[in-house]
Amino acid sequence: MKLSVALCFAGVFGALAAVFTFLSFGTDYWLIGSETCSPDSKDSEDNGGLTITLAADVVHDEGGDTISYHSGFFWTCYFGQMFDSNLNKTAAVVFSNKNFVKACYPSYLYPFPQESPTNNTTNDNSAIIYRGFWSVFMLISVATVAIGGFLIICAAPFANHCLYKAGGGLFLTSGFFLLGVVVMHVVWLQALDVIQTYIEHSRSHHCPDFTLTLSYGLSFVFAPIGVLFSFLAGLLFLLIGRTVRIHH
Repeated sequence: MKLSVALCFAGVFGALAAVFTFLSFGTDYWLIGSETCSPDSKDSEDNGGLTITLAADVVHDEGGDTISYHSGFFWTCYFGQMFDSNLNKTAAVVFSNKNFVKACYPSYLYPFPQESPTNNTTNDNSAIIYRGFWSVFMLISVATVAIGGFLIICAAPFANHCLYKAGGGLFLTSGFFLLGVVVMHVVWLQALDVIQTYIEHSRSHHCPDFTLTLSYGLSFVFAPIGVLFSFLAGLLFLLIGRTVRIHH
């Protein structure tokens, strides 16, 4: 009876872990940003033109001097009236006779829309490498939670303790790598100087009064929830595997 209850809870936790992991992976709202060509407040100037918050969305200003965008593993999508008419974009929709557009481009290596590197090779290469590791950790987390779920499904009809343990280990691995993704994302925004370099580049090349507001999106919020359920499911499946081995 106790084993059945543990299996039920482990299955629910495993399903939730997979759902939230895939949501954080498949939705492009890890980072939400708003760029403007005129500072909104004195606080923006004092912070070097950068504000970071935790929010579900950033409302863009249709008055004409703000670009809002959201970024994730696959795409960065931005919309607003471009104050840089040469900004590189792969797809755009013009909404009026003004230069108001909505565009998306792949964001595998760099999270900010820009037409060219910042002319700082060291910072550019570091950003690409860091983003590359972030992407690899995300892929490993998604792959391991999917394989772990498959092994648990295979283990259930045969009460195979080896498959239960393997599945539990994969859920724990997925949780650790997804936790690494979350930590790297926070460090990217809070500790590294990539964002400040981007601000300085934009001010020197496009707009002297450039300011940037960033917030964590729903994809970021989904990830810690996926981590929690991955750890719970992994530990329960390891315990179930041990119990099945002892009883058989």
